[in-house]
Amino acid sequence: MTSFLFGKLGYGALPFYSAIATVAASMVVLGAIGVVAFITYLRGWKALWTDWLTSVDHKRIGIMYIVVSFVMLARALAEAMLMRAQQVAGYQSPGFLPPEHFAQLFTTHGTIMIFFMAMPFLIGLYNFVMPLQIGARDVSYPLMNSVSLAFTTAGAMLMMVSLCIGKFSTGGWSGYPPYTELAFSPDVGVDYWIWALTLSSIGNTMTGVNFAVTIYKKRAPGMHLFRMPLFAWTALCVSILMIFAMPPLTVATLMLAMDRYLDMHFFTNTDGGNMMNYINMFWLFGHPEVYILILPAFGVYSETVSTFSSKTLYGYTSLVWATISIAVLSFTVWLHHFFTMGQNGNVNAVFGIATMLIAIPTGVKIFNWTLTMFRGRIRMTVPMLYASAFMILFAIGGSTGVMLANPGFDYQAHNTLFLVAHFHNMLIPGLLFGMLSGYHYWFPKAFGFRLHEGWGRTTFWCWCLGFIFAFMPLYALGALGMPRRSQEYFEGAYLPYAIVAMFGALIIGFAMVAMIVQLYVSIKDRAATNVFVGDPWDGRTLEWSVSAPPPEYNFAILPEVGGRDTFFADKRHGRAYRIPQHYEPIEMPANSPLGFIVCVDMGVTGFALTWHIWWLTIGGLLVFAIAIIARSFNRHTKRIISTAEIRETEKRWIEAFQFEPAIPVEDEVTNLNRGLARIPAE
Repeated sequence: MTSFLFGKLGYGALPFYSAIATVAASMVVLGAIGVVAFITYLRGWKALWTDWLTSVDHKRIGIMYIVVSFVMLARALAEAMLMRAQQVAGYQSPGFLPPEHFAQLFTTHGTIMIFFMAMPFLIGLYNFVMPLQIGARDVSYPLMNSVSLAFTTAGAMLMMVSLCIGKFSTGGWSGYPPYTELAFSPDVGVDYWIWALTLSSIGNTMTGVNFAVTIYKKRAPGMHLFRMPLFAWTALCVSILMIFAMPPLTVATLMLAMDRYLDMHFFTNTDGGNMMNYINMFWLFGHPEVYILILPAFGVYSETVSTFSSKTLYGYTSLVWATISIAVLSFTVWLHHFFTMGQNGNVNAVFGIATMLIAIPTGVKIFNWTLTMFRGRIRMTVPMLYASAFMILFAIGGSTGVMLANPGFDYQAHNTLFLVAHFHNMLIPGLLFGMLSGYHYWFPKAFGFRLHEGWGRTTFWCWCLGFIFAFMPLYALGALGMPRRSQEYFEGAYLPYAIVAMFGALIIGFAMVAMIVQLYVSIKDRAATNVFVGDPWDGRTLEWSVSAPPPEYNFAILPEVGGRDTFFADKRHGRAYRIPQHYEPIEMPANSPLGFIVCVDMGVTGFALTWHIWWLTIGGLLVFAIAIIARSFNRHTKRIISTAEIRETEKRWIEAFQFEPAIPVEDEVTNLNRGLARIPAE
């Protein structure tokens, strides 16, 4: 039933179909009310608007991406724990989750972890770090950067709203038709999935264009491509992957929407369509997406391993070519997702070999990081702990990937928990550990104080041990033949492994709690861990050459680059902290409310499309068009930072690096560290 005012929306959309859904929705609503009350208590609405919501500063946009990522991570972890608990309770019993609710959970968990946790996290890190690393003052299109964040956040808002109003899709994170066609999924769950992903993929495509242009056009004088840090190289490869991989996803979800809304039958086999067209387009996006997620972590590890081993990165050129090779090969392997779909054996063999080839450049990377550590002065800080755990666990996950690249083995294991174990074995050490390593590494640069070391180590061990207990048993369960996505089972041999996996999920849950405690303690002790000078780890790249947090303009004088580790070399030769003779005014983009307007408007439009509220859909699209047109008439898009303001800002920083004591790297995790590293004697 639909009505003009409310479309399909009615009383039945409220989450009263189960106690768990009611509690979850209540927590979301109470959490939102709590955030509003807290900001009001701090009287922070004006600062929130002027400093954050309307800001086009790449650093602030990067931080906002990461905040979105952490919020969604908390929800996805809660869902994962519920699923593991259900698989313990589901032995010869329906358990506490009905099949439809369980299916919603694995769909939202996968969708959130890929699109609304991993992607915002890596884009946030790139946003904050990459322009600083290449010596730029901003990205090429600052306003588009804000709008990209708006699209992603609007998609995340839809995901959260689906928890409170209506139900989400039960079609899995890949949304295969014909199950997601209207005939099999007539409720609005699939529509929530379609519009959340469509908004997210549009934002990510714009981000890819923005970052690629920034790296091509805004590098500092002297920074040739082969002088860029590895993290910036991965940013370039990931940006190109985004430009080519995201549009197929957008097209696939829009065509699925047309099937559902306009009865087009693009993917209905019996009406002239072909469901394989959807699956091909999805995996044309989906497999490069795996490397969009992993390559940033490779970039982070290249930075942290080199910095905390006090050595130049071993085999820089081979690492760059390995990165490029992985990016290219990622487009040639998507057919390995169809090994079980009855295609020709020769086709399977070609794509199986192509899949195995990716192990070669990946192995090159592990080899080079290991040799970077060899005979280095290794400091096992929190970022380094994540990097070390990654190298061991990722090698295990990679070897199981080579096993699955064999079509014969894949035929046996494809629909079992073995595949789930492999997938998480690649993405948790290969993505999440990398992002957490980068989070601890660059947090002092972003906020001017270090994260608490002890709680950081606690968090790491919880993540690491929790991962081992939660996912290694899934390999055994897969070998025993337990199908993935099982809500209930009757084979007693599965139960002990399911209990161990549940125990691992609880440890991971404690890791999330420990992270929150770490952040609270760190903020509370921020005066003691202040690193305003900006170089707490004896860093090698340009982002460490400015204050922490960096000024809005990043560099008062654009740096000139003469090598790969220019800042590190300058410190050794006493050239790192030179005081300029004079300053020039700097032109920066002015704040704009467009990103905030687009975020709210696209969130409302996505909701209206989901519930078939057509007047609101048309109104939302009109507001979007009017906002874009109105912005094009705005002539006040720049602001000039005066010489006096720059001089005053720089003076405070100059005094800090002139008078703060330099400390040896052995003391870098103590409160003696004020952000100035002591240069060791030759």
